[in-house]
Amino acid sequence: MSTKEQLKDERDRIVKGLEETYRRLVEYKKQKKSPMIVLRNGKIVAVDPNEIVPRTLYKRNAS
Repeated sequence: MSTKEQLKDERDRIVKGLEETYRRLVEYKKQKKSPMIVLRNGKIVAVDPNEIVPRTLYKRNAS
């Protein structure tokens, strides 16, 4: 396996880990009935966790 392939594999594993962490955070916030604090249009806002999709997909470059 080349260095470029190793880096791509490592990046893909990191991104999958970030996606799983986000999913767990949303589920935790729903259980605790605690708002998610997010940045929307340059402003910090509290959002009901039931309004948030429990999945997100990070953009992966083809390189």
